[in-house]
Amino acid sequence: MKTTPSIPASTPLETSPRIAGSETPRIRLSLAITLLGLLIFAIGAKPDWFNLDRSPVVGFVQIAVFLLGLAIICMGGYIGLLTLWWGYERTIISDIGARLIGTGYVFAVFSGMADIFGMGSQPPPQVPYFGPWQASGVLIGQGVIALGFLLLIPFHAHRSSRK
Repeated sequence: MKTTPSIPASTPLETSPRIAGSETPRIRLSLAITLLGLLIFAIGAKPDWFNLDRSPVVGFVQIAVFLLGLAIICMGGYIGLLTLWWGYERTIISDIGARLIGTGYVFAVFSGMADIFGMGSQPPPQVPYFGPWQASGVLIGQGVIALGFLLLIPFHAHRSSRK
């Protein structure tokens, strides 16, 4: 009887063996990157907390800075959660989570920069306006990012390591 090889239902990456303590530097790096992103995000979102507020309105630079901070937060979280998968085969759910992180960020960028891209309420020659529609879009994007991070958590990996 001829058997067909089974096709794994996950990312086609070879897993390397788990070495005790090898993930610690990567997790520390991801935490440092995430905290740096949080600082940049806070400077962009609330510059008056750092005595950097130059304008009463939210302008292009402020939007760009907090979106840059959000990108760095996403990158740091992604690195950290992928490190927890080290030595295990990733599942389809984790792949969906990784794609949701990127999709949520793209949604947040296009919502935040809607006026700059010419899709917002203000035409391009006007000063960009970060209004309630743009803020709602950025919040929805951040929610999708959070859902992606939740799906990327390796719950089964911790259960199997207790045996």
